[in-house]
Amino acid sequence: MQGIDVIFYITILIMSVVIHEVSHGFMAERFGDKTARFAGRLTLNPLKHLDMFGSILLPALLVLTHSPFLFGWAKPVPYNPDNLSNRKWGTIAVAAAGVLANFFIAIFFGLVIRFSSSFSLPDAFYSITFMIVITNLVLAIFNLIPIPPLDGSKILFSFLPRSFYEVVIVLEQFSFILLILFIVYFSNYLFPTMAYLFKLITGLAI
Repeated sequence: MQGIDVIFYITILIMSVVIHEVSHGFMAERFGDKTARFAGRLTLNPLKHLDMFGSILLPALLVLTHSPFLFGWAKPVPYNPDNLSNRKWGTIAVAAAGVLANFFIAIFFGLVIRFSSSFSLPDAFYSITFMIVITNLVLAIFNLIPIPPLDGSKILFSFLPRSFYEVVIVLEQFSFILLILFIVYFSNYLFPTMAYLFKLITGLAI
């Protein structure tokens, strides 16, 4: 892969995870928590959100090793669940906001691909839009996995009864190990879901 392609991949990933995180902050504010705004994190300026490992080093490594998936993360936008007007549904909405933002981006650019097929557009246009759709689908699907601190865990844990509290604590304590194990051994299983959604949206097979 050429250096310019790596730069495009990482740039698209960074902006996608920034939008993901900012969406969390705006949804938290909608439920009454302004922690993210006070922290200066409700901005699309990537410098406010970059995580050196999750936003740059890991994506670059995945690209250079020809991984079938490109994913990463930004610094989490802070929010205080105690400030939410409805803690349970506020937590679910905040967690879901980032995932929905990525799905929205994927659907928007996917439909652009679908309805522009009758036009003669440069190959670079399709290369970039394909990257955007795939990257955002992967981010959305990956974040739905119920492993802390991913959004799927926050959604799932919000529905669990208090009797599962100790199980949740154990999962949170070993979350980093569980996440690495999933990435190494199980991330390839996400490909069929991503490929299905990509074809559903764009009308094209990967």
